[in-house]
Amino acid sequence: MTKQRIALVTGASRGIGAAAARLLAERGWDIAVNCTRDVAAAEQVAAEIRGRGRRALVVRADVADEAAVLAMFAAVDQGLGPLTALVNNAGIVDVKARLDEMSVVRWRRMFDINVIGTLLCSREAVKRMSTRHGGAGGVIVNLASVASVIGAGGMYVDYAASKGAIDSFTVGLARELATEGVRVNAVRPGIIDTEIHAASGDANRAFASAGLIPMQRPGTALEVAQAIAWLAGDEAGYVTGSVLTVSGGR
Repeated sequence: MTKQRIALVTGASRGIGAAAARLLAERGWDIAVNCTRDVAAAEQVAAEIRGRGRRALVVRADVADEAAVLAMFAAVDQGLGPLTALVNNAGIVDVKARLDEMSVVRWRRMFDINVIGTLLCSREAVKRMSTRHGGAGGVIVNLASVASVIGAGGMYVDYAASKGAIDSFTVGLARELATEGVRVNAVRPGIIDTEIHAASGDANRAFASAGLIPMQRPGTALEVAQAIAWLAGDEAGYVTGSVLTVSGGR
C-alpha cells in the first residue's frame, strides 16, 4: 500500500502558497490549506485540489497565535491524518521604509508571523513526524527570501532580518532532525509576481524591478512552487539543510 502523503501549506489562499498547494495535489498529496482571514479564497483553492482527485481541508489560523496553531494541527490530525510535510509559507512584508521610520509594533508583527509562526508550526510538525516521537518521518520546507542576502536596505530591513532568521533556522533544524527521518530545507525566492507587493505599497514592484534581475523578468508563483514540490518529494531524499535560491540570477 502506498504511503499516504499529507501536507499542510500555511498562507495557502493566494500567491506562492496557493500555487504550492495546487502543485502538490497534482503530485499526489492531500492538502491542508491554511489561511488567516480569506476563507473564501482558501475554499476555492481547496475546491481545485478536490477537482484534482485529492482530499483538501481548509484550516483557518494565525500562525503567530500558539493556541490557533495547536488547534490547526489537531484539525489536520482529525481531518486528514498523519502529517508528512509542512510548507511554512505564511509571511508578511510592510510598507517601504527606512529603519529610522519603523515602529516596534511593526517589528513585533513582522517577527511574530515570519519567525515565531515558522517555529511554532515546525515544532508541531516535528512532534508528529520525527521518529523520536513515534512518527514515520517527513519534510519541512520553509520560505526564505533573497532579501536575507541583499539586506533590502531602504525598503524593509526588518523583513530581510526575519528571513535571515529563517535561513539559520533551516540549517540548524535540519541538523537537529537528520537522524529522525525529517528533512528540512528552504526555498529563497527573489522578486516574484504575487499579491504581496501591494502590502509594501508598490503593487507594480515585480515588473518595475525587472531591470534588477539578470533574467530581466520577475518569477512566477508556479516557478517557486516547483522548487517547493521538488524539495518535498522523494527525488530530494538526500537533500537537507539546503536553501534553494529561485531568483532569476539575482
